Amino acid sequence: MLLTLAFRHLWVRKLRSLFLLLGFALGVGVMVVLLSVGEAMVDQSRDVSLVGGGEITVLPQGIDVEAMRTGGLSGMFFAIDRARFLTRQVIGGPRNAALVRTVAPTIESKLLYLCKATAECRPTPVRAGGEIPSRAAALGAAPSVRQGSWRDSPADSAYIAPTRQQLYDELDRFHRPPRADSSWGEWHYFNLTTGPNEWWYVTFLVGGEVGAAPGESGRWGGRMLVTHRRPDGRYDRFTADAPAAAVRFDTTRADLSIGASTVRQRDGVYYLDARAAGTAGDVRLELELRPLANRYFPPVELRDEDFLSGYVVPALAGSASGRLCVSDRCARVTGAPAYHDHNWGVWRDVTWEWGAARGQALSLLYGGVYGPRRMDDDAGQAATSPFFLALVDSLGVSQVLRFGQIAYEGSQPASGVPGEVAPRRFRLLATRGTDSVALAVEVEHALATEMSANSFRRLFLQLRGRFSLIGRVAGAQVSDSGRGFFETYRTR
Repeated sequence: MLLTLAFRHLWVRKLRSLFLLLGFALGVGVMVVLLSVGEAMVDQSRDVSLVGGGEITVLPQGIDVEAMRTGGLSGMFFAIDRARFLTRQVIGGPRNAALVRTVAPTIESKLLYLCKATAECRPTPVRAGGEIPSRAAALGAAPSVRQGSWRDSPADSAYIAPTRQQLYDELDRFHRPPRADSSWGEWHYFNLTTGPNEWWYVTFLVGGEVGAAPGESGRWGGRMLVTHRRPDGRYDRFTADAPAAAVRFDTTRADLSIGASTVRQRDGVYYLDARAAGTAGDVRLELELRPLANRYFPPVELRDEDFLSGYVVPALAGSASGRLCVSDRCARVTGAPAYHDHNWGVWRDVTWEWGAARGQALSLLYGGVYGPRRMDDDAGQAATSPFFLALVDSLGVSQVLRFGQIAYEGSQPASGVPGEVAPRRFRLLATRGTDSVALAVEVEHALATEMSANSFRRLFLQLRGRFSLIGRVAGAQVSDSGRGFFETYRTR
């Protein structure tokens, strides 16, 4: 009887019945999809290639998750650049301490080949991975150890929480070139401000055909360069050269000796002893430079065939104390604003845009490299690094944005080369997603240096100026101002 009444009701109310059936069908369809997704998630959670822990997984950009799960070719060559920097500061640093409890780096299911050290090698394929034991355990993803123990090694501890000595050894070390090249150069660069109109540029430079292996000889050596901008506006330059036999550098730390000049790094403090001579007499700088916590930028490299350019900033902001002597006149400085970076690479026909500045709350760094033009390229394209602008505060790097060009405006006399001029101001606009920052700089002082080698004729400009910055980062308004140092080239 009930079935008959229900059928007649549906037959009489055809439109209402149609809507009821459509809603029922949609509900069943959604339920089937949800059950299918849930079943897939359960299956994947049991897959050996996807076992893990935590609430968020960070993967290399562009990787196919299915290829990673199945071991496809498209997942073989992906990596996360600067993973240590992400682990320690960007994701697991103090900025996200209230949000992120732990970060566990892992290498999962990499294909390796093992071969016994015998005359006849027969490779055996194996699948291998790597984890930090304490971090994996914190995420509930530690394996079941049947025998022995599984705990953090000293290398594991240095990866996730290095001492200051370990951190700066890792950041700031010297390199051997892939091959001997007369255009190879590597240097420590420091600048410090000792008064409203007084500052110093200090460079410890190694260059030439440095041997690619220990003991390999070549035509190379070291040079000490010191430029002093005096309060009266004049510039004094000092130099000291040393042959290869008087140069010592360290591929595991920042330590460097060029003749009587040295750089030493101990527990994150740099000890400088720079000696050179110039028309104003002899100069000697004895300084301790202490980088501010978290104000560093990790190593980056641009490679293109035979071209290589590397850069790291161990001290985007720091303080210097010690003694500065020119001839027989000495002065002591305490807590002078200071900066330190380290460059290496092949510098034939290479120019760059660069700037570092310090405001009330933020430090900023921008840059980009123009590499040499390839002779076999009909379009004459040069290897060029993406231009970036990094904003850094007491918690570390807050954002890295991109920009395409710098707009230079006006002109004013430049010191160093008679008759040469420098820009009066410049500006740039950097973006990343919805973030946008505008930087404007008023150039107050400029030093020009002639650069000439074969067909390469450029004017190298070192600028000092006042900046203002305004924009929006991570949904918050940012605004700051201060002074900084900037570099650019101009074609002659």
